[in-house]
Amino acid sequence: MSNATNGFPLEGSAALASRTALPGVAAPLSPPTSTSHVIADALRTAIVEGTLAPGAPLRQDAIARHFSVSAIPVREALRQLASEGWARIELNKGASVAPLSRDEAREIYEIRSALESLALGLAIPNHTAASLREVSALAKTGLHETDPSLYVERNEAFHMSLYAPAGRPQLMEMLATLHRRGERYLRLKFGFPAYKGESDAEHAEILAAVKRRDIPAAQELVRAHLLGTGELIYRFLTERDAAQPAAKKRRAADSSASPATPRSRSRTPDEASS
Repeated sequence: MSNATNGFPLEGSAALASRTALPGVAAPLSPPTSTSHVIADALRTAIVEGTLAPGAPLRQDAIARHFSVSAIPVREALRQLASEGWARIELNKGASVAPLSRDEAREIYEIRSALESLALGLAIPNHTAASLREVSALAKTGLHETDPSLYVERNEAFHMSLYAPAGRPQLMEMLATLHRRGERYLRLKFGFPAYKGESDAEHAEILAAVKRRDIPAAQELVRAHLLGTGELIYRFLTERDAAQPAAKKRRAADSSASPATPRSRSRTPDEASS
């Protein structure tokens, strides 16, 4: 990214303008949010939406200039993003956008399958008619959602509302962190329109089991749902990584191909008769 050295990729981005405002610069945030969190949120959005691509440098000085802040909140924001898996900080190299990793994606969903199964088993006995109506409404809002950002938000809201009655705040905090770390991978689902429909159907099956108070069935359904998502993303990234060297070779071959042989000069009548 050439402008990552002389400026910052977010500069001039109207789509992100409303998400990069700092307290005191624009309308006050409600609830109050620290400067480092505002910066982290804006960078996370840029990474998710592709403005900042995997491997792109995250230079503290450029980011500080963009947000008109000192280096301190920028360092805090980068540390936060690194802890969530969005950024990578290396000694003598600085920070950069973390690459997409097939192994990380699969592991996130493996961990989620275990923890969310536990949370669901604890939550089902405590669900009420009101809480089930809330879960049902969230399931319906995601059915026809085509905006990746909104779909990810509603998907997380659906899952977290299933587990909220468990009354396990530390477990819920762990799950929220895993959802954030898996957000970039979940968005890959939009490359598989058929799978999104399958995923929505699985949500409906999980909800039906919860309404029946069938704990073993609900737990098995949520495990299969999450493990299946992890394997799908793992296969997609594996195939993409395998295709990249071949694509590079084709581009190199095209660029090194010799130009077409120029057409020969037309012979004059005298040359033709000689």
